[in-house]
Amino acid sequence: MLLPQGATIAVADGETVRLFHNGGDGITPQLHALPHPEIIGAASDAGERHHGGSANPSYRQLREDGFAAATAAFLNKQVLDGKVQALVIIAAPKTLGELRQHYHKALTAKLIGEIGKELTGHSTDDILKAIAAA
Repeated sequence: MLLPQGATIAVADGETVRLFHNGGDGITPQLHALPHPEIIGAASDAGERHHGGSANPSYRQLREDGFAAATAAFLNKQVLDGKVQALVIIAAPKTLGELRQHYHKALTAKLIGEIGKELTGHSTDDILKAIAAA
């Protein structure tokens, strides 16, 4: 996938999101880390404990789903505020599935690619390789 200049890249899992800006062009992208976003509304460790089971997801899974929903809300706001012109989302497959459920139609219009892969702890080189291979 070609990454246009100025594109925003969100790399997420159920607990973390990292944002990058492409300062290069489509041929030679250069990822620059953006400030760590404050994800508001994500479930915290406080609160009622749930017991796992097929009918009752684990508390950890509920927390991760809540974080994904809050991450999507953050990205939706960034798009609606005009701060994102083109967006690539890279997320662990389960997180990506949860994120998709919360995309605003404006975000969908700016979305140029999704990659279902866990890369939150990886280097920018690994992220660029995944984008190039997509």
